Amino acid sequence: MSTVDEIESAIEELPVNQREVLESRWLARRFGLDIMSEGERVELLASLDEAEWEIDSGRGLSADEMRGAVRSWAGR
Repeated sequence: MSTVDEIESAIEELPVNQREVLESRWLARRFGLDIMSEGERVELLASLDEAEWEIDSGRGLSADEMRGAVRSWAGR
């Protein structure tokens, strides 16, 4: 059995709450959230909350509208 397999087996044995903590830490590291300042994290979460509110209230963009917006941001 490889080391990775052994680690995965050990993770499967953890209680759910400990697995969730571990997963959160890995995701934070993977996406650079662990190097963000507290202010940056607060700003990101506020932005995500605002985006969720806009989507829930029907103010989101369609996929085609989003593609057009991205093209305009990229200068194409």
